[in-house]
This record gives sequence, structure tokens and C-alpha cells, in this order.
Amino acid sequence: MEIILAVGAVLGALTVAIGAFAAHALKGKFAEERYEQTFETGVRYQMYHSLAILSVGLVMRVVGELQILEVAAYLMLAGIVLFSGSLYVLSVTGIRKLGAITPIGGVCFIAGWICVAVGVL
Repeated sequence: MEIILAVGAVLGALTVAIGAFAAHALKGKFAEERYEQTFETGVRYQMYHSLAILSVGLVMRVVGELQILEVAAYLMLAGIVLFSGSLYVLSVTGIRKLGAITPIGGVCFIAGWICVAVGVL
């Protein structure tokens, strides 16, 4: 549970750093102008799920260290890597094939949320 809380906190900090880096160092360096919004979508979903991972850790403190909640946190972590990560790389490089990875990350997010629902029930 402590590891999950720490992972959520570190991911939250990393999200702020990535967002700030993009706002300053990457301004005007995106593969195409429209990819700036794609990058911002990755940052937004990373922050949502960093907070969700923290929430899962806190829920585990209340209901106990249920394995399904641990699975939920790891699915959300995988979602961040696959969904947000693919959007970051796509935005900067313009490699469109990376867009095929993004939905896999989205499925990880959905599965993580379902695991949270099952865990708290």
C-alpha cells in the first residue's frame, strides 16, 4: 500500500514536470501544431490516474490490502505508460503508428477502474 501511495505521488510530480517541460522547452517543437493538444491529453490523463493511484492506496488503508486494488493500481500505471507515453512520443515525433498503442493504455485505465469498483464492493 505504501508503494502504491509513493508511486501515485511520484507520478503526480512527474506529471507537473512533464507539463512544465512541454509548455516551455517544447513550445513550437511538436511534430505538427495539432499534436500539442495530443500531448496535453496525455498529461491530463496521467494526472487523473496519478491521483487515482493515490486514491487506491488510501482506499487500501481503509478496506485492507486487497489484491484486486493492487491490480487496479498497476493497471492504471500501465495505462499511464501506454496511453500517455504513446501520446507524448507521437506528439514530438509524429510517428503515427504509436497511435495503435494508445487504446491499449485506455483499456488498462478502464480495467483499473473496474477493479476499483469490484474491490470496494
